Amino acid sequence: MAHEDRRGGAERSDAERAPAAQETVQITVGGVALDGDLAPPPRTGGIVLFAHGSGSSRHSPRNRRVAEHLQRAGLGTLLLDLLTADEEQLDLRSRELRFDIGLLARRLVGAVDWLAAHFSAGELRVGLFGASTGAAAALVAAAERPNRVTAVVSRGGRPDLAGPALERVMAPTLLIVGGADPQVLALNRQAAGRLAAEHRLKVVPGAGHLFEEPGALDEVARQAAAWFLTHLQPMSADPSVG
Repeated sequence: MAHEDRRGGAERSDAERAPAAQETVQITVGGVALDGDLAPPPRTGGIVLFAHGSGSSRHSPRNRRVAEHLQRAGLGTLLLDLLTADEEQLDLRSRELRFDIGLLARRLVGAVDWLAAHFSAGELRVGLFGASTGAAAALVAAAERPNRVTAVVSRGGRPDLAGPALERVMAPTLLIVGGADPQVLALNRQAAGRLAAEHRLKVVPGAGHLFEEPGALDEVARQAAAWFLTHLQPMSADPSVG
């Protein structure tokens, strides 16, 4: 069921942790080596894979700030460059690769598979956090790996660019949009109408596309953490529990 929320901030957790230590990893997808920063998940936690947006990288200060909040909440994170250094230079000139949703999604799928193999845990629950065009790639990847991706969050995203994959997404999806970003808000409302999975549209009042206003990105981080903590919880083997 769809739900649009225009309320203000969510409550902070009383048990926030320090950000987790990170390690540099390299993931090969389709013969291409992609660099990433991995903060391993706690023993019972899930992990969130970040898909950066147009013209960005794993060094995006906005995504890193959200990742630190998720780590304090007890989740692992993987910030990954979806383009190589040479591809980034090409994209800066042509702007073509940032809109190649198929390419970005294939690399996300490869990263999801890498996480499953790296942690040797069939029950590892993976969430995807996508910004701008990265949100479209995250939704396509979620549709391709429904048994591994159990939640998606979009920040100022373009879910409309996911195309027919939108109807195939099974993972609960949170769409976060700034109230002062009317074009993207309209596109998200249209995309929400096509999602068959559980989903919610969260409007951050007064926030623009980049959530640069005071408190706006903190609100994104709180909403994302709450969504992932709800949907990345391990399932109990005992049906009487929970």
